[in-house]
Amino acid sequence: MGVTSRVHPPLNPLSVRVVSDPSREWRLTEVNLKVLVIGSGGREHALVWKLSQSPRVDKIYCAPGNAGIAEIAECLDIKADDVDSLLNFARYEWIDMTVVGPEAALTAGIVDAFVKEGRRIFGPDKSGARLEGSKVFAKDFMLKYGIPTAEYRMFSSYLHAEEYIRLKGAPVVIKADGLAAGKGVFVCETVDEALEALKSIMKEKAFGDAGNRVVVEQCLKGEEASFMILTDGKTVVPLVSSQDHKTIFDGDKGPNTGGMGAYSPAPVITKSLETTIMKTVIDPMMKGLSRERINYRGVIYAGLMISDGKPYVLEFNCRFGDPEAQPILMRLESDLFDMLKATAEGKLNEARVSWKDDAAVCVVISAKGYPGNYEKGKIITGLDELTDEKDTMVFHAGTSAKEGKLVSSGGRVLGVTALGSDISAARDNAYKALGKIHFEGMHYRKDIGDKAIKRVKS
Repeated sequence: MGVTSRVHPPLNPLSVRVVSDPSREWRLTEVNLKVLVIGSGGREHALVWKLSQSPRVDKIYCAPGNAGIAEIAECLDIKADDVDSLLNFARYEWIDMTVVGPEAALTAGIVDAFVKEGRRIFGPDKSGARLEGSKVFAKDFMLKYGIPTAEYRMFSSYLHAEEYIRLKGAPVVIKADGLAAGKGVFVCETVDEALEALKSIMKEKAFGDAGNRVVVEQCLKGEEASFMILTDGKTVVPLVSSQDHKTIFDGDKGPNTGGMGAYSPAPVITKSLETTIMKTVIDPMMKGLSRERINYRGVIYAGLMISDGKPYVLEFNCRFGDPEAQPILMRLESDLFDMLKATAEGKLNEARVSWKDDAAVCVVISAKGYPGNYEKGKIITGLDELTDEKDTMVFHAGTSAKEGKLVSSGGRVLGVTALGSDISAARDNAYKALGKIHFEGMHYRKDIGDKAIKRVKS
């Protein structure tokens, strides 16, 4: 596949060789490539792990990374949203492709900065990242282009929002407009709960400036699912379906988190429903992006509520889901580097994507107190017993090394992910592996995958 100066500066000569292909003219094939992955969570560990399997990738850096990522990549002491430092590193080390994991870097405009200097990078630019960076922008976009979503009102005034909630009644959903690490959404069953959420967001500034505006939304009932696509602005490649578990406790109880587990495939998304999602959500989304002159290259994540057999968009994200990326990438057979490179270069139509028939389940282990103030520095044991497990991976999310020991350093600490012939088998494999891991105060949901199993049995 050719390399053009528009998307990448002249490559290090050592990373390019010319090969003869009997089916084509002479072409350039890249080898011994350097990749920079930005982020530090379980999603980024899964990306690094899968990219390391590419025969074309020789060296992987991760900024800032974590203790698990450090086993297969060189971690850098650079924050994920420090655009200038990341760009300088990419220049200095002749990075062949940068892969952006978290939303904060995307909304900060890292793609715009890299593209301006002709550097190959995977992810949408700042205008595209607004789909996640602003709930108000996303809701207005859906309304404008006929994408099914819940009724809503936007407020920048606490008093006006309070008055509307009292008139509207409950149940109702309150959302902070900006980024809140997956915690800025409150599903409120009573008016008092809604007013408490509103107070937390707008008065107490629990999420800082992200709460300057709020969306007050109709509460849809049904089953949630995640539907992700890759797109280069012209071609769309759907990824396999998945389902996240947002709340901290079993039975979908308690406050929202960044995600306590996920499985793939999601039985609620049938072939027929996937066709409907493509027709009613993805097609108008792509047409809308084109009309708004947003050249979107990356992942579009549609968080859906399936209500009475119809899909409604709860939110759009501009990156791989976390933890959904873990089971999805466990099921991927294709070369991830080739897929991301084709997307970044606008050549996604040339990508070949294939998946394992196996199902995958990820169970997240969190620290005591998460999603509120949580404990850190707890020694983690048992991972050495899982190193030879063929179909199980433990993706690190909030870990670090301290005095030669592995310790917890984040709210979500580990994501135990396993394959199986079906969801039931994958779940059993994940929980069996999880049983060998221990750290003080560890918490995990015990019902990841139950909904899928019940649906299949019914």
